Amino acid sequence: MSDLLLRDVRVVALDDAPPPHDGEPVDVLVRDGVVTGLGPRLERPDGVPEVAGEGRWLIPGLWDQHTHLGQWTLASRRLDTIGVRSPEDAAALVAERVSAEPGRPVIGWGHRPGTWPREVTVAELDAVSGVTPVVLVAGDGHHGWLNSAALAALGLGAREGVVRENEWFAAYDLLTTLTGDDGTTPAAYRETLTRAAAQGVVGLVDFEFAGGPADWVERWSGCDLLRVRVATYADGLEPAIAAGLRTGAPLVAGDDRLTMGPLKIISDGSLNTRTAWCCEPYADAHAQEHPAGAANLPAHELAALLARAHMSGLQVATHAIGDAAVTAALDAYETTGAGGSIEHVQLVARADVARMAALGVRASMQPGHLLDDRDLSELIWPGRGERCFAFRWLLEAGVRLVLGSDAPVSPLDPWLAMAAAVHRSADDRGPWHPEQALTPREALAASVDERPTVGVGSLADLALLDHDPLAPADSPREAAAALRSATVALTLVGGEIVHEAR
Repeated sequence: MSDLLLRDVRVVALDDAPPPHDGEPVDVLVRDGVVTGLGPRLERPDGVPEVAGEGRWLIPGLWDQHTHLGQWTLASRRLDTIGVRSPEDAAALVAERVSAEPGRPVIGWGHRPGTWPREVTVAELDAVSGVTPVVLVAGDGHHGWLNSAALAALGLGAREGVVRENEWFAAYDLLTTLTGDDGTTPAAYRETLTRAAAQGVVGLVDFEFAGGPADWVERWSGCDLLRVRVATYADGLEPAIAAGLRTGAPLVAGDDRLTMGPLKIISDGSLNTRTAWCCEPYADAHAQEHPAGAANLPAHELAALLARAHMSGLQVATHAIGDAAVTAALDAYETTGAGGSIEHVQLVARADVARMAALGVRASMQPGHLLDDRDLSELIWPGRGERCFAFRWLLEAGVRLVLGSDAPVSPLDPWLAMAAAVHRSADDRGPWHPEQALTPREALAASVDERPTVGVGSLADLALLDHDPLAPADSPREAAAALRSATVALTLVGGEIVHEAR
């Protein structure tokens, strides 16, 4: 941990209290990774380096509470299918890549087939790829469209359509067998973390499907830059318990930056695949195997996992996108007494908002998804838009709200997430259900790991901004634009400089 004196910075208050010294510039002294002094013209102790803040704005460092860091690290190396609008467009893109790089497996990411006019087939990928393995991962991460060569290589068996949900999640760990060089070396991870630090990010929660705590311990010496909380899935629960891992415990002795995170459970599916579990059928229910989506595991198994984690000192992060899945997750938290979060909470019943507050379960949400899912939600969840991404309901009920990206489903960009929560629109249209929007202060407060401000005793995980993130704006659109354009001059983790603008 480093010692440091920041001169002339304006501390931004994220709660109802006035900013320290009425927002006038102050000095901030950091000793052993903790803020030990805050006030005008502090004396600099001998040997402590000094950094000129020049009147910039200081906030607690940002956190991304939901990432798949390996997949995000790989995203830049994969075929970008975000702009694909039809199966024919996807097939043409694959044909172009196979022609340009014959024999090299193709892994793509980003397309959202929820609005496509028909289901895709393995045969149409085969027609443009031959024996070259092709895997196209949907932008929500919940299914893969593979050709026959890839299905065979991954041992998934012949089929006509896509690989979905639990079967697909199990295949993630095998994707790197297709490419050899998987692009997830410690150096690659460090590059990803360096980009995050440049945005003021000091920590993240990693829900990567493959690997887990042991993999992070192995790579840590090469990418020990930010704070990382590492989740485990059900298949890693017993090994984690046997190793004595508890949520919050350091994974490397003497280093509190790498810690054990929660047990992650994926209790339902996604909107694009019509597998999110809802109380009412989808608008196109006639075309779905499960008209209202379905649970990924029965209620007794969900409760058993929560109980096992809880009794062993692990919090739980339960993926629940549909309103029925949120209800079932809250039932399990209430029955077992487990603590933790519901991840996504994309559609929620009003009564469950109050239950979430009463149980102390956090809502861990990804505002970037509402930009992608707005039109599809209105199409297949008609009349339910007011209950989608219900930030205002949650805050007014007293639910603890934290934000993230779900990278690579949305970019690892906390400023994008905050802007989406504030404006709720990605184009020239007005906000989608603006009654559920956050203010810039609320969005920022939900992005700093529940720390209200910087003060004496604060961990010196800090971000110094070139502009006031809470400057008055004439409209939510303007406020969101200001957030999107935020620039970070300095990022500290435990008092160490991990980013400094040049």
